[in-house]
Amino acid sequence: MQLSKDIAAVITGGASGLGAATARALAVKGVKVALLDLNASLGEPLAKELGGTFVTGDVTDEASVDAALAAARKAHGQERILVNCAGIGIARRITSRNRQTGAFEPHDLSLFTKVIRVNLIGTFLMMSKSAAGMQATDPVNADGERGVMVCTSSVAAQDGQIGQVAYSASKGGVYSMTLPVARDLAQNGIRVCTILPGLFLTPMFDSLSEEARRSLAASVPFPARLGSPAEYAALATHICENPMLNGECIRLDGALRMAPR
Repeated sequence: MQLSKDIAAVITGGASGLGAATARALAVKGVKVALLDLNASLGEPLAKELGGTFVTGDVTDEASVDAALAAARKAHGQERILVNCAGIGIARRITSRNRQTGAFEPHDLSLFTKVIRVNLIGTFLMMSKSAAGMQATDPVNADGERGVMVCTSSVAAQDGQIGQVAYSASKGGVYSMTLPVARDLAQNGIRVCTILPGLFLTPMFDSLSEEARRSLAASVPFPARLGSPAEYAALATHICENPMLNGECIRLDGALRMAPR
């Protein structure tokens, strides 16, 4: 797809981290960006800086998604690009020992469900709603292309560590639905790809000490550092521009293979 001022994009989780970096990269190409997020204090000034728009949206709530997409489309027209970056993570084993009683307790179901709802169901909901809009448009090029969707899984989908049962399950679901969704939408000229980031410097790492960050960076074979959100954004932008990338899941991890812990 030729990126230009005639193309509109919606980026979930667009107020920070991978989403914000992708919004910046697309805006540089002239794309009209709509940042869909719950954090207005970060999203509104960034959208203003990029000449885009901020829309408040909860990806787990259908009515909220409908309202957010309606606002984005009112501002920029039907999105031709959807980038799903909204996500959360927790660290919890499937059972844990109660420090007071010594008894083993099961994983909190509400926490597991919350991660699945945001990371997997939220991605599915955005794709379904966006695809319905894209399908109603005219193609933008001779290939018959109508749109592109970029989703965010994680290397944890393949290398899930101890304590990542909920996160890995959610990201594994995103990984697994990439190809069937791409096949579903192929006849309508809508491409779907998923990026599996490794260890990237995002707000999820804000609570870690500098020593912990250095230790994580040292585990990456090459380059031995945490990934930059700009590097995720560069790949997301390339996916949008390269018409033969479809139905693919791409690890972006510096050859990292995560150990059990």
